[in-house]
Amino acid sequence: MRMERWPPPQYRIHVEFRAPRAFVYRWCTDYQPDDGTFAGETYDRRILERSKHKVVYEDLWWEPDGWRWRRTLVILDPPHGWRAYSIGNVRTARIGYRLAELDRNRTRLTLTMRRRPGLRHRRQPLKAVLERELLRMWRGFGRALEADYRRSLKKSWAIGSPAR
Repeated sequence: MRMERWPPPQYRIHVEFRAPRAFVYRWCTDYQPDDGTFAGETYDRRILERSKHKVVYEDLWWEPDGWRWRRTLVILDPPHGWRAYSIGNVRTARIGYRLAELDRNRTRLTLTMRRRPGLRHRRQPLKAVLERELLRMWRGFGRALEADYRRSLKKSWAIGSPAR
C-alpha cells in the first residue's frame, strides 16, 4: 500500500490584469460553457447550478488515452475572491483565488492550489511544470478579460457621450 504525502504540495501563481477588481471578479466568476476556449482547452462544460453564493459545473473532454472528467463546486466571496473544490479522474484539488486591487485599473489574482493525482494520472506534476501551465492558462484568460474590459469602456463611453 502506497501512502500519499499529506498535505499535498502547494502551487501558487500571480497574474495581473489591466482591469478593476470588480470587473475581474465578475468576469472570472461568470462561468460559461465556452470558458476553455480562452485558454486553448477543449473541454465541454455544463453549468449544473448557479446561485448568488455558489456555482457547480462539470467539464468533460477526450484525450488519446480516454475521457477526462471533473466536477467543481465554487464558493463565491465577492469582491475578494472565490474558492473551488474539484474532483475528477485526473485530479482532486482545492483552489483559492484572491483578488488584490493594485490601482484603479489593475488587479492581481493570486491562485493557490493543493491537488492530488486522480485515477488517470497517478503522478503529481512537478511544481515548476504545473505552475507554468497555470500561468499559460491564466494569461489566455487575461487576454480575453482585458479585451472584454476595453470593449466595455468603449460601450459605456458611446452610451454616455452626447449625440453629435
